[in-house]
Amino acid sequence: MTSLASESPALLFDRADGRPAGWAVSPGLVPYPDAVAAMERRVEAIASGEAEEVVWLLEHPPLYTAGVSARPADLLVPDRFPVFESGRGGQYTYHGPGQRVAYVMLDLRARRRDVRAFVAALETWIISALAELGVSAQVRPGRVGVWVERSAPPREDKIAAIGVRLRRWVSLHGISLNVAPDLSHFDGIVPCGIRDHGVTSLADLGVPATLDLADAALRAAFQSTFGPAAPAPAPA
Repeated sequence: MTSLASESPALLFDRADGRPAGWAVSPGLVPYPDAVAAMERRVEAIASGEAEEVVWLLEHPPLYTAGVSARPADLLVPDRFPVFESGRGGQYTYHGPGQRVAYVMLDLRARRRDVRAFVAALETWIISALAELGVSAQVRPGRVGVWVERSAPPREDKIAAIGVRLRRWVSLHGISLNVAPDLSHFDGIVPCGIRDHGVTSLADLGVPATLDLADAALRAAFQSTFGPAAPAPAPA
């Protein structure tokens, strides 16, 4: 089955005016409530025409987030890490050191007002970035996120998650890519509500990628999918 991710989202989500999105990278671990508050402020400013789009790359300390479809039974170890309610789509997910989170604040009014195609563009972005790093990845019908096939034993593991929402056609939240997190930290939840498949990372696959290398791949793939990106300060 062909996903929308195999189409050409570059034609769908490159701004007609050619204006670059900001590209911000924060060092260290950013507390989740601080990041969400900054993202909310920036999205409101974008929607009001007072700020430019931005993609914000960061790491969080270990935590779980619950999307709008999260089931309480999928929080297996409630006291392991802090748990935050999130307005994004999806269910439970983990964030922590070694995982690259990208909060994607794009104005779909200036691109295309098509939620399904936007999610497909995010899928293509991740898949293209992983290809830059030598990893073949796919999407699967009925399973949100990006997956890799494993051979020993044969299985499919999730390497990247997607969870977004729109406010006045400006996107909030975004993606997370497992570079080298502690995968045992996922044991406290049923990631994204999917019990029959596992999680993996670039390190788990034997790819010697650092966050800096992952960032470079993400930026190159973003520019081939969404258009130009220029260095920018992190949202405040």
